Amino acid sequence: MQYAHLAVVMPAYNEAEGIGGFIDEIRTAVAPLAERVSFVIADDRSTDGTAAALAGIPDVDVQTQPANRGHGPTALAAYRAGLALSPDALVHVDGDGQFLGSEIASAVRALGHTGADVVHGVRHSRTDAWYRRLLTAGVRLLTAAVVGRGVPDVNTPLRVYRPEALQILVNAVPSDALVPHVHFSLGEVRAGFTVRYLRVRSIPRRGSSATGTMWGKVARPSLPPKKLVLFALSALREAWMWSLRPGAPLRALKLEGLPEPRAPRTAAADEGSAARDEAGPDEGSGSAGADEAGPDEGAGSA
Repeated sequence: MQYAHLAVVMPAYNEAEGIGGFIDEIRTAVAPLAERVSFVIADDRSTDGTAAALAGIPDVDVQTQPANRGHGPTALAAYRAGLALSPDALVHVDGDGQFLGSEIASAVRALGHTGADVVHGVRHSRTDAWYRRLLTAGVRLLTAAVVGRGVPDVNTPLRVYRPEALQILVNAVPSDALVPHVHFSLGEVRAGFTVRYLRVRSIPRRGSSATGTMWGKVARPSLPPKKLVLFALSALREAWMWSLRPGAPLRALKLEGLPEPRAPRTAAADEGSAARDEAGPDEGSGSAGADEAGPDEGAGSA
């Protein structure tokens, strides 16, 4: 199974220490799956030389954003830049490197083998602080109550899309959205996307800091940073207004006129069978209402 062109997009902020090695690991893992692999890094005005660390790498396009706007808008900018390349499949993953390249490759294979619109990497073995796990659980319960079913990891940053499906989501979500992946996940359920859920390991971020700089300095590690609390409140309001409340704009998202999946350049029948065997009972298969991953998974990258 091989794609003609695979695009890997990453939002990044102050990831100079680890992002180069992460890209190298992904490149090695997905090389057998695509004739051409392109990396697009949306740099959210990093102050540590992230862009300079990637300068001169032929297959890496670093696009420094006009202003520091946070993860959500930067992720959407990365998606738009990746779609502009007209790839056959598109991977999104954060630049902090909290996934294994081999499991990113597994997600790419799952997209081709199953004919899904999107594959979600459902995180397990997370080592995040208790307040992030609590936030994760709360978001999952809220979305389950509103849409009638849970999404295993509603805000996972590891996703592999076929571009035609992704374009529908990118067109529908505001470019300044704080939590676009929450909107994407809910829209996929409501619009009837075919979603595949793949269990993947969550590893510590790459670099010397285990928490990064997104939420600022933490005075007491046992308590949530003030910046994170304020972000969570704003994100919940946004999710309610755009995706959850009755009459919310994204509740009307429809999967109409979507073409059939483009077959990878080579996709033998025995490979498809092998992928289904590899998936195992821990993954969802088929529609967004399919079996979910186990209850230990988190639901949020915040």
